[in-house]
Amino acid sequence: MTDAPLTGPRPDPQYVASWARAIIDELEKAIVGKRAVLHLLLTGVLADGHILLEDVPGLAKTLIARSLATVTGLRFSRIQFTPDLVPGDITGSSVLDLQTREPVFRPGPIFANLVLGDEINRAPPKTQAALLEAMEERQVTSDGTSRRLRAPFLVIATQNPIESAGTYPLPEAQLDRFLLKFGVGYPSLDQETDILLRRTERRRDAVDLQPVADGATLLQLQEAVETVYVDPAVASYMVRLVDATRQSNRVQSGASPRGSLALLKASRAWAAMTGRDYVTPDDVHAIAAPALAHRLILRPDEWLRGVSAESVVGECLSHVPLPQSVETAV
Repeated sequence: MTDAPLTGPRPDPQYVASWARAIIDELEKAIVGKRAVLHLLLTGVLADGHILLEDVPGLAKTLIARSLATVTGLRFSRIQFTPDLVPGDITGSSVLDLQTREPVFRPGPIFANLVLGDEINRAPPKTQAALLEAMEERQVTSDGTSRRLRAPFLVIATQNPIESAGTYPLPEAQLDRFLLKFGVGYPSLDQETDILLRRTERRRDAVDLQPVADGATLLQLQEAVETVYVDPAVASYMVRLVDATRQSNRVQSGASPRGSLALLKASRAWAAMTGRDYVTPDDVHAIAAPALAHRLILRPDEWLRGVSAESVVGECLSHVPLPQSVETAV
């Protein structure tokens, strides 16, 4: 691990931004042309939230999660979701110790710092729900005993579009537990050419990445994000934006107060990563769609017409007035 870019008991506005640049720069050795995606990913991490990546296969979703674990020095585990996966395969279970004749709990892969739930929507809802307690309470209950998960704890789940064969839609309650949901997208032609040339040059698939942080560093960065100032006018703007999703005639139900909290947490992390210790309406705009769209339930007729939840959030952003005045410091 490298030395901290900036140190001190009271981090200045550049503390989080310096670490973020170092982490993203290292990630870009493996992930080509996706700096904006990596910035959004790290926003979720520093906001202490879980992330859902949805896109077609082959766009490096799994590579992104594995690379993030390497660069941040986190203990990593991967769960491949399949139709025959059962909850105990995720949380762990008690087995009989043949020597002591006593049951012994064997932890499942959920007991890690960064858990990759790969193709989460290929498992049935009962198995998907096994993640709910871990994601919300940061604990696992088995045989009547609750076991805490060690911080930092982050779930990055990937899913294929619901139109793909063999997929199950995630329950709304579980979707709501993800702080951010976004896609990766295809690279440009130049970026894809760069991917091929890099692969030719290194002569193997694996990319060597170096840890530039560790779990303790991430916890410090998360604490620093919690000091970012939010003016009451900006907080009111967040609430009015979330309320606009509830009032839209395109949805059956809009974002809940958990959506307002997601806007708060993600906008603070976004501001800190850009080197500020206060949130602006621009920060809210930057993360509104990833933080809110997956929480909306569209009316069936709108869905059939091809209306997306992201477009509904965009309409709300265009209709809700910006705050008239914002304080930039406490």
